[in-house]
Amino acid sequence: MYTATLLCNPDNPVLESALIESLRNAWGGDEAVWLALGAAAEFPLKQMPANRWDVWADLQGMGVDLVIQPSAERKKKMLLADMDSTMIQQECIDELAEEAGVGARVKDITARAMNGELDFEGALTERVGLLKGLPETVITKVLEERITLMPGGQQLLATMKADGAYAALVSGGFTAFTARVAAQLGFDENRANTLLTEDGKLTGEAGRPILGREAKVEALEQISARLGISEADVIAVGDGANDLGMLKRAGAGVALHAKPSVAAECEIRINHGDLTALLYIQGYAQDEFKG
Repeated sequence: MYTATLLCNPDNPVLESALIESLRNAWGGDEAVWLALGAAAEFPLKQMPANRWDVWADLQGMGVDLVIQPSAERKKKMLLADMDSTMIQQECIDELAEEAGVGARVKDITARAMNGELDFEGALTERVGLLKGLPETVITKVLEERITLMPGGQQLLATMKADGAYAALVSGGFTAFTARVAAQLGFDENRANTLLTEDGKLTGEAGRPILGREAKVEALEQISARLGISEADVIAVGDGANDLGMLKRAGAGVALHAKPSVAAECEIRINHGDLTALLYIQGYAQDEFKG
């Protein structure tokens, strides 16, 4: 059995009963259930529809995301999340670069790296090098003035943790940021790179080894093994090329507002919904949300 979930931006609830019923009838699905009126609904299916991606493309034009996945074991025991442009709305290194006066140059490198056009470690090393001499105090300034949480993150963490799930934040960014975001949202642990400092200023170097794509896969392997759960019990979320390894290995890999080249390789693509989409696709209804 499969479950089809339709959802949209909860701030713009455009989902209508007529659309859901039309799709359910076309695919021979069973009765639909509203998870959040106007924002999310689901119905069971006996088989994966042959025209799944054609319908997905049509719905994208209507502001609606479609996810179809096996019904069994949809609720996961662990959340593994990227940070930049996933749990927060910014790229931390881009915000630091703005403070250093090299914003445009660094943003270009970040965009290309996240799209898979550049080697992640080389791109990170180059960008960090451009921050050399920046006062360490700028990190706190950026955290307080420039960083905002992605909508739905607090509900996602609170709801999954209330159900006994473990949450890990794994970023190609920096510990100075992941520590704060992890504490704000309630992650159980966080892993990231370290910005090296000397005499109160950034040295222009990051600690080694660089945490990139493979380190995120290692986190998935290590943490799931430590918890005594399978990789199928994990829901992972990210947006960049360096997230693809963990997204493909996890039981549910969610490309959230991802770069097109990244989304194209993932079965679960959320372009309109926020982080509460990760709850809806696990079968949680809005009235079960915590936080």
